[in-house]
Order: sequence, then structure tokens, then C-alpha cells
Amino acid sequence: MARMRTVDAVVAILEKEGATEAFGLPGAAINPFYSAMRAHGGIRHTLARHVEGASHMADGYTRAAPGNIGICVGTSGPAGTDMITGLYAAWADSVPILCITGQAPVAKLHKEDFQAVDISSIAAPVTKMAMTVLEPGQVPGAFQKAFYLMRSGRPGPVLLDLPLDVQLAEIEFDIDVYEPLAVHRPAATRAQAEKVLDMLSSAQRPLIVAGGGIINADASAQLVELAELLDVPVIPTLMGWGAIPDDHPLMAGMVGLQTSHRYGNATFLESDFVLGIGNRWANRHTGGLDTYTRGRTFVHIDIEPTQIGRVFSPDLGIVSDAGAALEILIEVARERKERFSVPDWSVWVKDCAQRKGSMQRKTHFTQVPVKPQRVYEEMNTAFGTDVTYVSTIGLSQIAGGQFLHVHGPRQWINAGQAGPLGWTGPAALGVVRGKPGATVVALSGDYDFQFMIEELAVGAQFNLPYLHVVVNNSYLGLIRQSQRGFKMEQNVSLAFENINSPETQGYGVDHLKVVEGLGCKALRVTDPEKLQEAFGQARVLLEKHQVPVVVEVILEKVTNISMGTEIDNVVEFEELAVSGVDAPTAIALLD
Repeated sequence: MARMRTVDAVVAILEKEGATEAFGLPGAAINPFYSAMRAHGGIRHTLARHVEGASHMADGYTRAAPGNIGICVGTSGPAGTDMITGLYAAWADSVPILCITGQAPVAKLHKEDFQAVDISSIAAPVTKMAMTVLEPGQVPGAFQKAFYLMRSGRPGPVLLDLPLDVQLAEIEFDIDVYEPLAVHRPAATRAQAEKVLDMLSSAQRPLIVAGGGIINADASAQLVELAELLDVPVIPTLMGWGAIPDDHPLMAGMVGLQTSHRYGNATFLESDFVLGIGNRWANRHTGGLDTYTRGRTFVHIDIEPTQIGRVFSPDLGIVSDAGAALEILIEVARERKERFSVPDWSVWVKDCAQRKGSMQRKTHFTQVPVKPQRVYEEMNTAFGTDVTYVSTIGLSQIAGGQFLHVHGPRQWINAGQAGPLGWTGPAALGVVRGKPGATVVALSGDYDFQFMIEELAVGAQFNLPYLHVVVNNSYLGLIRQSQRGFKMEQNVSLAFENINSPETQGYGVDHLKVVEGLGCKALRVTDPEKLQEAFGQARVLLEKHQVPVVVEVILEKVTNISMGTEIDNVVEFEELAVSGVDAPTAIALLD
């Protein structure tokens, strides 16, 4: 047996477990671990500008490709507390990331030593395991268990806290006899699959709801195979978006109160049977449960036992990995199709397709300031099907969900449940690490963008190119001066003439100057007819400079985005024409 520092054992374990991408910031209490990473050289480290940003980078990296587990690293005290938001975002969306923090020496714990916070207690509610390792001999087992938990059942993050003296202690350890623990994933039985298909066969208008568990299981191809085999339309959730391509004939649209499609909601309301696979019935998807569940039979398949019945009780609940469930459902469905006829749902499928073809929303607006709908229309055209979008929160994400198109799994990277401000940029950098060479396009509002702007310097330093579309509806703050007697049209014109002045930026920040000062490239668009040109220029800059490129689009101050409280009363707002309105009335409308 070789004798080595625990941190050297940790690095060897990380390499053997296949977790070789780290994001973080060094500091006194974690420096021994950094010295081990440097000595071994098998782990690539990306230096973040803020430890919360590092946690979001690790999150984005994990989401980017099957099998990835991102690592975020920080020192003791506030480094760990700053990463709690990142752990929450990962935990909420079932994303495995490993957070490693330094800690004061064991003897100093509970003595209010400098930066000696009980981080494991703080992190416990938003992790699968949070442990301060007090004995050096426990270090290998703690990491072995961490990887087992992150990969087993419903995936999620783990935090391991390493006191300084534990990191420096020596232990006997042989990496050649270390083996990762076998991952446990429950699997649906044949009897359960038979029951599901029996219930499905009794339906007249069935749907499959495809959740993020399908993407976590890398089972999107199986989902499409089952849908085509049965000829049943599919409704993806926000986290499952891309499990079936948007242009697939059986993709029936998303359902919900915010990131939804009119045709998706209309189709769902006509359905009588819903098979949910790897989804959690999140409130943004369901809205009011009485409306959502009325007149429908539900089957819910999920890897986490306590998820069954959490939101409402299904008619049948099955605990299973989404991929395993799809495999047995395909097997049984194929046998049934060979032995005897299965129900013919072709009329229902045609009805769904008709709604999808006739209930599209208008996007081609030509007015200035730009309407957000036009931005997403032009993004679809500019980036096509081979693009990975990254977004998190706000009207930009909501409108993006309503108007963008996603054509494959892990092409919509989204902090769905937590939605932290400032997630998008660092997550996009993690995605670039996890998908080298891919076209990565982030989407933010101007407020969200300001929480992450410092991390653009990471992209410049490490040559991590991605395109960041910032839809900025704050620049028309100058309209407030209309109370002095200006007409609305005059103020809009004046705002464009002074687009770079602080008064035209809602928070007094010229994003372009800041972005370029951090070593990145930036463009601003004020005319919808110039969007394609700007996106083309941005792609040229990406290729040439290999740094993040920001395209800031100046939007109208207020756009009514379709929302509601029930999926049957999502309001499709009429566009409000304010041109020519006197200034006091305009101010009232904007407020």
C-alpha cells in the first residue's frame, strides 16, 4: 500500500470516477487540494471569478453531456455559503455536481475560528449528502459514497468538506484496488408495463408527458421510439424539452402557465389519458390541479419513490428509471403490435397536428423598439437545429420557451426550478467545457445579465466561446423625462440618439463597454431588420477570437407575455399600440 496525503488520494479517486473537470477559486483552507490537482495533472481546473459562478459552471458542465459530473471547489467559510445557490439549482433539477470545500482544522471547529462555518449543516437540505470529513481514513469512503449517491436513484449534488489538517494527513491508499460502487437504478417490471399498456389501450386521446428524467437517463431515442411505435403524441416539460425534436410530427407542444404553447395547452385539455415519464408535475407545467387533472387518467413513472403522489395521486404509480421503463414498454408494445392490432389513434394525432399548425403565435413584428418575439424568430433562423440554448429566469426565459425551437436532448440547458439570477453566463461556460466545439447560445434579460457579467472574463481567459443574447428592455428609462412635455415618439428617438448614455441604460451600465473591458466582444442591435446581420457578425467574432460574444438587443419597455393561472385561461394579450399617446398616458401604461 502506498502512503500519501488524503488530497492526493482524492485526486486519484476523481480521475478513476471520471470526474476530471473542476471550477473554483483557491484559498488557504483548500490549497492542499489545489496542490494535489497541480501535482497529478489529470484534472482540468477553470478559475472562476466568484465561487457561486464556479458552482453554476459545474452545473452547466454536468448538464451538457451524459455521464458528466462537474466539480466546484472553494475554500472555507463564505466560499461554501456562496455555493449554496448553485447546489440548490442542481438539487432542484436532479443534477449531480460535487462541491469540495476547505475547512478550519478539526480542533478549531465549534470554536468560532476564522471562516469555520458548519457548511455541511447549511448544505444538507439541498444535497444528497453533505459531510465534514473528520477522520483522514474516511476520505476515500466518503468520496466513493458521494459518487454512488450522485449517480443512483434521482441524481443530485453532494458537498464534501475537508478540514485543513485532514487534507494534509497521510493515509495508506492504493488506487489500483479502488472501485466505484455499482449504481442502483430501479427498473419497471414486465407486469407493470403490461398494466400501463392495458390502461393506454382504453384511452381515446392519450398523451405522453416527457420529463427531464428521460434526458438524465439518456433515453430520448427510446422515448421517440415508443411514441412512434404506439403513435401517441408527446408533451415535453421544460426540463424534458428536446427529448423529442420540436419538428417531430408527434411533438404536441409544451403545456403550462409560462413556457408553453397555445397548441400544447389546447391539446392537453382535449386528452383523456396521460403517461408521465421522469417528470414531477411542477406547478409551472400544471397550473391549477383541478383543471389539469379533471377528466384524465394518469400514470406516473419516476425514479424517486417519494415523487409518486407528491403533487397529486396518479391512477397508477411506478418507481423506475426512465430509460429502463421505456425499454420494457417498447418491448411489450412491440410484442402486442406483432400479435394483435393496437388502438388506432391516427385521428387524434391529426387533430394534434392541426392545432400545432393553426395555433402558432405571431412573431414577425417590424416596429422599433424591437419586440422580443422577433428576436426569438430570428434566433431560430440564425442558429437552426444544431444549437444548445442556455437560460434560467425571467421574461427572457419565458418568452424563449414560447418561441424558440429545440431539436435534441441537452440542447436546452435550463435552471428550471430554482431559476437563480446570474446562472446563465457561468452555466454557459460550463456547457462549452462539456460540449467542446458546439454552438452554445445563452439568453438573458438585462437584469439577469448584470449578476453574471464578471464571469465573462473567465471565458476570455480560457477561450470559452459562446454567444450571449441579452434582451434589454431597460434602456427606455429616458421616457420618464416625457413628464417634462416631450411626446412619446420624440423620447424614443432621443433615446436612440443617446443609446450609450447612462440615462438610457436602466441601471446606469453600458453593457458593451463592460463586456469589451473584460476581454470579450459585443454588438448592439436596435433594428429588427439588423438581427440576422448581428448574429452573423457574432459568429465570425466567436470563430476569430474564441471568446464570449454578447449581442444586446434593445427592446420595447413593456411586452405582455402570455401567462395565466390555469392552462385553460392563459391570456394571449393583444399588442398595445402606444405610438402617439401623450406622455402622461404613456407613463401610466408603462407602469
